[in-house]
Amino acid sequence: MGSASKTDKPHAVCIPYPSQGHINPMLSLAKLLHHTGFHITFVNTEYNHRRLLRSRGPDSLDGLLDFQFRTIPDDLPFSDANSTQDIPLLCQSTSKNCLAPFCDLISQLNSAADVPPVSCIVGDAVMSFSMLAANEFKIPYALFWTASACGYWGCMCCRELVKQGLVPLKGESHITDEYLENTVEWTDEIKSIRLRDLPHFLRTTNSDDIILNFNNQQMERSLEASAIIINTYESLERDVLNSLSSILSSIYTIGPLHLLANQIEDQSLRALGSNLWVEEPECVEWLNSKEPNSIVYVNFGSITVMTPEQLIEFAWGLADSEKPFLWIIRSDIVVGDSAILPPEFVEETKDRSMIARWCCQEKVLNHPSIGGFLTHSGWNSTLESICAGKPMISWPFFAEQQTNCRYCCTEWGIGMEIDSNVKRNEVEELVRELMDGEKGKKMKENVMNLKIEVEEACNRGGSAYKNLDKLIDEVLLSNMKTF
Repeated sequence: MGSASKTDKPHAVCIPYPSQGHINPMLSLAKLLHHTGFHITFVNTEYNHRRLLRSRGPDSLDGLLDFQFRTIPDDLPFSDANSTQDIPLLCQSTSKNCLAPFCDLISQLNSAADVPPVSCIVGDAVMSFSMLAANEFKIPYALFWTASACGYWGCMCCRELVKQGLVPLKGESHITDEYLENTVEWTDEIKSIRLRDLPHFLRTTNSDDIILNFNNQQMERSLEASAIIINTYESLERDVLNSLSSILSSIYTIGPLHLLANQIEDQSLRALGSNLWVEEPECVEWLNSKEPNSIVYVNFGSITVMTPEQLIEFAWGLADSEKPFLWIIRSDIVVGDSAILPPEFVEETKDRSMIARWCCQEKVLNHPSIGGFLTHSGWNSTLESICAGKPMISWPFFAEQQTNCRYCCTEWGIGMEIDSNVKRNEVEELVRELMDGEKGKKMKENVMNLKIEVEEACNRGGSAYKNLDKLIDEVLLSNMKTF
């Protein structure tokens, strides 16, 4: 590609769903495409672009050749610049309001003198209007499912349960532990799965539920897509990938993307960050003084919220475990209130704890002092934990996290689940088991085996690299001349 003129250079427009867990893997993929010769336009919403500049610095997105950041509006009222937006309203808004401004942006890029015309689009699978835009401009595209393959299959199952009339649920009595123990057909390898292990939005009695209907719309469109990228690797989720391949046209498993992107040698490219909160480097400095495998890392991600009572139960469970811990507590983690910890808890744990607002999670998980991870089972966190070889305790909250949790705990043997109605004695017990128990040791052994597998997939010549090359050759460059 080195001999290509400016006009001939391929130009990929990448548009993630506007939340932290979607932006991170999309940026990793965009970096990889840029590294292989693409001009990149990375599209954030105006709200998240402001957040990114606030957290990273006003010049943090400047200076990289052929990698530009552009914005489109999400048409939601401006809120606290340090908070995650209302997810149901955001889903509703992106599906209804973003296509027109996105098409306008593509037209602007095509008429710009200093960039090549847009040659392909990589759109988040839950921003499927990008597929409509690609068809309008008659350019190739791929939809990028940033979560797990098992989560994708779970979302497809929810769609089928709606078609069968089983979802929405018939009454509040069905949103119970007993009813959710019922099973549905799953895959050829894993014959059935509990309703409680499917994405959270099936737990509704409302046929107008925004998230449920949004999911069904995005799944319907993905069935029409010419190419789907999934941020996973083949040996980890072979059962659901086999099932998905029977209903989707072309699947490209390219992951874990952060591990692939870490191999890019261009330091200016690697330095591009995507954290919407300000990272606190003191977290790593604190870990540097701790013994290997001694610290419990606690982070429930960018969207999870809890009640003040749940926060306190987690706090006293950690305190009673007597294990040192690093706990990330976002300013908006408590529903409608400030995240205030009891003074007695702070005093009791001050010599063996650090509490921060945000951190570079990948650095933290790879630190030798971390012995285990108390997580929400978001897919980025799950992959980062596997890549770091760290076992988990899971408290799933949202979207496909319940399905990720099921696979971590039951299929891969690298996690233990906390009941949604969290109690301090359960937190204490599971933290002790994670750090010192026989099950914790077995989980550590299992996750280290997965770590070896994932490194093989992401080595030069591994399956992830091969699939990235196939995606570029078969899809993204399909309408470009050979040069």
